[in-house]
Amino acid sequence: MTLFRHFGSKQALLIAAFERYHYAGDMTKLFNERLTWDVRTDLLLIGRTYHTIMNRNRKPLDIVHKGGDRLPEEVRKHASQHPVQLKPLLTNYFSTLLEQGKIASIDPEITAMSFMWMNLGAFSSNLMEKSNSDVTLDTFIERSVDLFARALAP
Repeated sequence: MTLFRHFGSKQALLIAAFERYHYAGDMTKLFNERLTWDVRTDLLLIGRTYHTIMNRNRKPLDIVHKGGDRLPEEVRKHASQHPVQLKPLLTNYFSTLLEQGKIASIDPEITAMSFMWMNLGAFSSNLMEKSNSDVTLDTFIERSVDLFARALAP
């Protein structure tokens, strides 16, 4: 009863959960304060932080995943804001590395999207608990970052 007095509806409660556990603040702080400008080191930090935050938010994300199109548009919109805000952070990161000559000539936006989709796929696979691999998440992060770092090497 108290929840409904405070939030008014399940939809409002779910939106409040997304706003409370939104990762944009944590990721923005990481990009502004913790980057070393070493590709491997930074991508490991970004990947591990991403998965920590996504796993912390597992329950609301699972609700959205299972609810799909049956959920109100406003709930789906709030859930989709995470990648919308991460993409420019990553794109700017890759653009800066490119300008500094620290990585090969790439399209920063496509590289950012590739990194995001790779990690979202790993998270989604674990969310559905239908992973077809015995590879641990940490091993996945390390090996995929190694591939990215080698591919981006000038």
